[in-house]
Amino acid sequence: MGCEQVSESIACDGQIMKPRIFITGATGFVGCSLIRRLLQENVQIAAAVLEGEETGHLSPEAERVTVAPLSESSDYAAALEQAHIVIHLAARVHIMHDTASDPLQEFRKVNLHGTELLARQAAKAGVRRFVFVSTIKVHGEETHLPYREDSPLAPLDPYGISKLEAEAALKRVAAETGLEVVVVRSPLVYGPGVKANFRQLMRIVSFGLPLPFASLENRRSLIFVENLVDALACCVTHPRAAGQTFLLSDGEDVSTPELIRRVASLLGRSSRLLPCPPPLLRLAGRFLRKSPAVERLLGSLQVDSNKIRKELGWVAPFTLQQGLATTVEWFKKL
Repeated sequence: MGCEQVSESIACDGQIMKPRIFITGATGFVGCSLIRRLLQENVQIAAAVLEGEETGHLSPEAERVTVAPLSESSDYAAALEQAHIVIHLAARVHIMHDTASDPLQEFRKVNLHGTELLARQAAKAGVRRFVFVSTIKVHGEETHLPYREDSPLAPLDPYGISKLEAEAALKRVAAETGLEVVVVRSPLVYGPGVKANFRQLMRIVSFGLPLPFASLENRRSLIFVENLVDALACCVTHPRAAGQTFLLSDGEDVSTPELIRRVASLLGRSSRLLPCPPPLLRLAGRFLRKSPAVERLLGSLQVDSNKIRKELGWVAPFTLQQGLATTVEWFKKL
């Protein structure tokens, strides 16, 4: 594991108990890996699942706790009984072709109001620590200097705005109730099971298609899912994590062409990168109405994760290359 001892016994009425960790978003890409990681420790896992949700891929040792979808009116009181720690992964994330008349309000219903309500119910139930998985998007979409925990906060989309508002709400709850809140801001997460842009990139590279990115000199931070869940395990009970915010990354940044070269090599393909001026790529993105996707490929977004490494002694258990290799091996079996 990547930090000091995580699990500790809980004394209750003279009995020594395993800490009980309640996890929202347990059936998702990160949640499944998190449960496997935490089960290496001396803990009990209560996995929040929705009515009728497929749970066969969850570790059998994790208790399934049926809950309602998170919202500004959801009642998790019964599910939180006997929980000592909450790790909150559930969120409304980016939705392609969102048809909501007011997207920001829809994101707020889950990410802001649902999160605050969950935290207040957790505090009332006697939960001592609430670990909240936020996003690097609270700082923005691009930076020429690595983001740090004290970097300016400037979210640009409804998801980032709602996550930042949730962080502020959790600070209020902590001040009012004594609940220990830990905030973790993550960049793009990859690993076996990844979907969306990262899986699409692997698919394109596997076809051997020429890509016009050879001229790019950007730098981007990523985090392998197994590194993320190890850091979350570190935040669960480490005494110095309480009340803190941490930024995470693998610790090695890459340019878009370098990432493509590495993925291509692991796939046994030629990267086939062609030079093209970035302004021309941006113009093409605007013409195709794909500007946000193009900017993510062209721009830089670096994360300075030194704080969690120094203050909690966390060390990422996997390198970027190891994470990419594991992800590509999974992709090749699809």
